[in-house]
Amino acid sequence: MAIESAAFLTGGCQCGAVRYRLMAEPTGVNVCHCRMCQKASGGPFMTFGGVRVDQLIWTRGKPKVFVSSSIAERGFCPECGTPLTYRMFERDRISVTLGSLDQPAAVPPTIQFGVESRLPWLESALAQPEQKTSDWFKLDDAALGNRQHPDHEA
Repeated sequence: MAIESAAFLTGGCQCGAVRYRLMAEPTGVNVCHCRMCQKASGGPFMTFGGVRVDQLIWTRGKPKVFVSSSIAERGFCPECGTPLTYRMFERDRISVTLGSLDQPAAVPPTIQFGVESRLPWLESALAQPEQKTSDWFKLDDAALGNRQHPDHEA
C-alpha cells in the first residue's frame, strides 16, 4: 500500500507515554516466529517493518531498551511494557512492531522469518470460530473502561 504523506505513519505504546513517527515507508515487513520474538511478545509471533534509524522520530517519550542477544536490542515502553522496536547492532535500520502502528493494516507483511519455531497449532487456531470483542465482553467501550491511548495523536 502506497503511503502518500510526509509523515508516513505514526504509532506508539498502549498507554501513550511513547509515540513515534516514521518518515519513510517501512520495508522488510515481516512476521517473525523465532523463539525470542515469542518470548518478547508473549504471543506466537511478532510483526515488524523497518526504516533507517534517522527515519524514526520519537514524538513523545522514548523506549527503554533490552539487549536481547549479542546482535540485537528491543525497545519497549517503560510505563506499560508495549514492545515497540527491534534493532540489530551495526546496522543503520530499526524496525517497529506493526501492532504499535496507529494504522497496522497499512503495511502487510511480505515474508516470514524463524519458521522453524512456528507453533504447530497456529494454523488451526486461526481457523477456529470467530467472535467480536464487543460480543465477547457484552459491554460497550464506556462500560469496559478502556485506558488505552487512541490510535492517533491526542
